[in-house]
Amino acid sequence: MSTQPSSSSSRFDVSLPTRAVFSVPDGAGVGIECRSGTVWVTLDRDPRDIVLEPGDRFDGTEHRRILVSALTASCITVSDAQPAAMPLARPARGWSPWRLRPHGLSPA
Repeated sequence: MSTQPSSSSSRFDVSLPTRAVFSVPDGAGVGIECRSGTVWVTLDRDPRDIVLEPGDRFDGTEHRRILVSALTASCITVSDAQPAAMPLARPARGWSPWRLRPHGLSPA
């Protein structure tokens, strides 16, 4: 497997030999385009089978891991498909972990 940056820093090419796997930890906003060969795209907890052939493209929209498996010797381009919205952080709790939760009890 080899990678080669394209003209933009948010885009690069990956050459995959047959049966090689390329992983994208967070696929939100990531585009996978098949340049040559045939690849199988799998997302965590997604039952779909996505097969890309030359000219086909997949755009990730969710915060899931993407695995790209080469069914034949292939070349893919990985790029930013769109700005990904990050999940909102949980609001800070208004109580201290050292303070008793209100359950109708009082400290001794």
